Amino acid sequence: MGLDLGTSAIKCILINDEGAVIDSYSVSYPLSQPEPGWAEQDPEDWWQATVASIRGLLEQSQVPVADIAGIGFSGQMHGSVFLDEAQQVIRPALLWCDQRTAEQCAYIEATVGQAELGRLTGNRALTGFTAPKLLWLRQHEPEHYARVRHLLLPKDYVRLRLTGAFGMDMADASGTLLLDVASRSWSSAVCERLDIPLAWLPPLYESGDIAGHLLPEAAALTGLAAGTKVVVGGGDQACGAVGVGVVRSGIASVALGTSGVVFVHDDTYQVDEAYRLHSFCHGVPGKWHRMGVMLAAGGSFQWWRNHFAQEEMARAEREGKDVYEILTADAETAPLGSEGLLFLPYLSGERTPHPDPKARGAFIGLNLRHGKAHLTRALLEGITFGLRDSLELIRASGIEVSELRVNGGGAKSPFWRQMIADIFGIPVVTVNSTDGPAYGAAIMAASGVLNRDITELCDAWIQVTSRTEPNPANQAKYEVYYELFRGLYGTLQGTFHKLSDLAEHAE
Repeated sequence: MGLDLGTSAIKCILINDEGAVIDSYSVSYPLSQPEPGWAEQDPEDWWQATVASIRGLLEQSQVPVADIAGIGFSGQMHGSVFLDEAQQVIRPALLWCDQRTAEQCAYIEATVGQAELGRLTGNRALTGFTAPKLLWLRQHEPEHYARVRHLLLPKDYVRLRLTGAFGMDMADASGTLLLDVASRSWSSAVCERLDIPLAWLPPLYESGDIAGHLLPEAAALTGLAAGTKVVVGGGDQACGAVGVGVVRSGIASVALGTSGVVFVHDDTYQVDEAYRLHSFCHGVPGKWHRMGVMLAAGGSFQWWRNHFAQEEMARAEREGKDVYEILTADAETAPLGSEGLLFLPYLSGERTPHPDPKARGAFIGLNLRHGKAHLTRALLEGITFGLRDSLELIRASGIEVSELRVNGGGAKSPFWRQMIADIFGIPVVTVNSTDGPAYGAAIMAASGVLNRDITELCDAWIQVTSRTEPNPANQAKYEVYYELFRGLYGTLQGTFHKLSDLAEHAE
């Protein structure tokens, strides 16, 4: 069984011992935004949804409980769960997308030193990470901070409820800003400088390690068998990469969700000196990964659909089609390069390669010939150019990528897959696994229960289902547009910041 504790829902799947998905079940839960820029969830909602999803999957699949050999976890990264001495939740968890900790991030970099922090943790202090949230609690809710005895991430709290055992995997721990990523151990240096007790941090495991066994009371609630083995699992990005087989050098993945992630396996620990790429431990034991993150990949396409595609949405409703399929078919009628039109996809600010919350989106080069098809194609090309920026940073670090595995909603479009192949200059493939991080979590469970290597299981169970080669003529044309795209952020950065400030202070 693989469980993926996402931001909006938990997805639970069952796979057999040949890697085939038997069934899946999802249960959603709310997200709270009590202040602008804040994002919180009640861990009790996760627990209730986990119980409901497991029971729902067992009932729906009719798989005998005795046949379920193990459970693995994936989960949203960075979220802070604060527990007291009695393991009770102190306050709602602060999530990965919570933006309240800019002041604490500046304090961390000043206190630890940006270079030292980067050397140890592989990253700069970002508002999404876990350590700044703990410092925010200390500064703004001292009465809650005084009760803290344990700090967990979302999936690790749910696993604690199932097993009674504390634990965290290396990949998810990498996003706390408290892990010495090279040595795969908690950083006593960072914790000491930030005055965070090491005793609050859980034991560390590799993703396929067995972290505990199902408690009788948890078994009674879920319908599973008491004593079922529970594997520690991984953060959602590492699980997602395992789920599509990015477990060896030369293979990268592009996840086309609301955000866009370019993820590459690394046999050694290396840090981007400008910290534009994240350097984390991988879900593969003893390995690492680097990734670049675009904040509004599919999110840009969703924005376009919501505000400018009412006609296409009505047609999709009438014809029983996917509106994105209609929009991409329309985009395909426009020529490559959209007749001299470029789109900057920074609608939510940006992280890689421009860590700039004030970056903004833009269409550049509009003229009277441009219609909706041109704009839609330019939008898809702009998203893809922005994702290639992460690939260029990966290449500059000395990692060569020979195959790109595309997953997420955008991977369904043959037109977009061809565009990615042409812009990246790398073959694009899809694979037979489409259940994302939940499938990676199930592979990790199989690794722990069957005592088989994660890489070996991926090789056996994950097969390529389609392959798209770059078109050399298109690749050469796109290279010219990409170079123009790369220069636009630097040209417009000052304007973006002024416009952002004007909007922020508008009456």
